[in-house]
Amino acid sequence: MMTIGLSHYLVVAAALFCAGIFTMMTKRNAIGILIGVELVLNSTVLNLVAFACYLYRGAGKVDGQIFAIFVIVLAAAEAAIAVGICINLYKNWWTVDVDKASTLQG
Repeated sequence: MMTIGLSHYLVVAAALFCAGIFTMMTKRNAIGILIGVELVLNSTVLNLVAFACYLYRGAGKVDGQIFAIFVIVLAAAEAAIAVGICINLYKNWWTVDVDKASTLQG
């Protein structure tokens, strides 16, 4: 039987990170960019939990899981703010193209 090790988790996290960066770089849609940011944050959470699990095996340390919860809460707050910005952008210009956001003046 093959056991799943730390390197397997790191490969999956690297793939998620690369997919997130690629999505953020290629999408012009604000929702697509938001999905890319979420993929990058999920790869970070996967790394935190994997390192905490494999480095402190049997020690009862939950630092990685606690940091992961903080990152998830941060991602939820970021998503709520970004959706509000997308709604405001759509209400003003009838599009969620991020090139139109450069005309927003505070």
